[in-house]
Amino acid sequence: MPLSLRVLASRPMLINSKYPVSVCPRVRLIPSILPHRIAPLSKITLRATSTTAALSGSWMKTTKTIRRVIIRTSIALVVLGAYIYLTDTRASIHRYLVVPLIRWAYPDAEDAHHACVRVLKMLYDFGLHPRERSIPDGAGSLATEVFGYRLYNPIGIPGGLDKHAEIPDPLFDLGPAIVEVGGTTPLPQEGNLKPRVFRLPSQSAMVNRYGLNSKGADHMASVLKHRVREFAYANGFGLHEIAEKRVLNGEAGVPPGSLANGHLLAVQVAKNKVTPESDIEAVTRDYVYCVDRLAKYADILVVNVSSPNTPGLRGLQASAPLTAILQGVVTAARRTNRKTKPFVMVKVSPDEDSDEQIRGICRAVWDSGVDGVIVGNTTNRRPKPLPKGYILPSTERQALKETGGYSGPQLFDYTVPLVARYRKILDEDMVEQLPRTNSHLDSASDVAGDQTVLRRDTGAITPTTKVADESHPKKVIFASGGISNGKQALAVLDAGASVAMMYTAIVYGGVGTVTRVKKEMREEKQKDLQLNS
Repeated sequence: MPLSLRVLASRPMLINSKYPVSVCPRVRLIPSILPHRIAPLSKITLRATSTTAALSGSWMKTTKTIRRVIIRTSIALVVLGAYIYLTDTRASIHRYLVVPLIRWAYPDAEDAHHACVRVLKMLYDFGLHPRERSIPDGAGSLATEVFGYRLYNPIGIPGGLDKHAEIPDPLFDLGPAIVEVGGTTPLPQEGNLKPRVFRLPSQSAMVNRYGLNSKGADHMASVLKHRVREFAYANGFGLHEIAEKRVLNGEAGVPPGSLANGHLLAVQVAKNKVTPESDIEAVTRDYVYCVDRLAKYADILVVNVSSPNTPGLRGLQASAPLTAILQGVVTAARRTNRKTKPFVMVKVSPDEDSDEQIRGICRAVWDSGVDGVIVGNTTNRRPKPLPKGYILPSTERQALKETGGYSGPQLFDYTVPLVARYRKILDEDMVEQLPRTNSHLDSASDVAGDQTVLRRDTGAITPTTKVADESHPKKVIFASGGISNGKQALAVLDAGASVAMMYTAIVYGGVGTVTRVKKEMREEKQKDLQLNS
């Protein structure tokens, strides 16, 4: 045996410091073999560890990606849901949260009014405004006909909410068939001193003495002109005067004022405060000035002679001066540079309610050729609180003492009988206006809906029978004053009105008011059908 082996065999060999191994033929191979066998196992372990780490890292990345997708999708769905809910007029938040929040944020009612107009205009520009999403008028159960137009429903928003024609389209999207902008005066005027609008929240009512604050007829004309040109451009007519004229002449297939089928735009005009009411020619010139500039952008012109906040204005409701003014307006409207001419209506006060006053106004309507009457405006009266016996808070008692026109639900009890009286007298005057002819028609006439139906007589010919013709159509009535729910809207329609208009109901009920009222009207109609079936 070689010396080296004998030396190794004579003493133990340390593989490591802990485990001595005696060198023998079998064990002697361990020191040389073990390292070669351990090395590959370590590499396999490292590879497995690195593979596991790679898989784990990949899974973590995938998990994070999925988590991000879920979070972003959830946020997008929440935002989309909030958008759909908040821009739907049926959302109860508009009535029960937004309206009280506005009253809290803006203690002054006029500041709240201006803020709401600004916000609604901004939201509309970005497509974030409230609108009717359910298309509730699609069934046609509330469809009506006014001035030969088929309207989706008989609900309107009167002048005052949009004094300067800034938001007619956002208001149309809230659901009414008719929106009235203004009133506007020939020259700009500030109106009365502030404060001039006062709330009575417990009564859902208000007192205002705005005094026809206006930016002037020329300003409103420029606003409405811009609106028409934008519509013309969006519908492929171009952006120039010829495009505007084509739209106004009906080539777009929509009413030239509202620019939307099933809707009509009314423009209210008035005289300047400084124009003396005793000078009827000067007053007429004020109205005609407004008509000359605004008529082509309107489906309906509304002559306001009933504001309680312009000194002497209501005195113009006497038959003689009213006839002169209305004749001037009708003449100016008929020379409008447009294929179809705007219809003319006069807005009258609920306070001029004696038989003599009503008959004088109705006579002026027939003699001047005016197409209809808007019955109702704010009143100088101060109705008793509702419910009966309710004691008003001190702030509201003080508001009642302020000078100005009162508007609120309490006016409804005046509106229905007043509409019925106007309907009756206007129809009696119509019979007097009808021409006489030989006919098989009986002289008695039935008034139903928007048409005059003359009963046929199978008996002898009556040479003095009066026959309706196109030159003497039935006068249209819009009702305004205290209407705040569907049942009340139907009541004024049954009394003889073609349209029910709401103001304070929207102020206190929010942007969903029109949708709610129409829903209530359909439900009432359905109940009537079930009872009659």
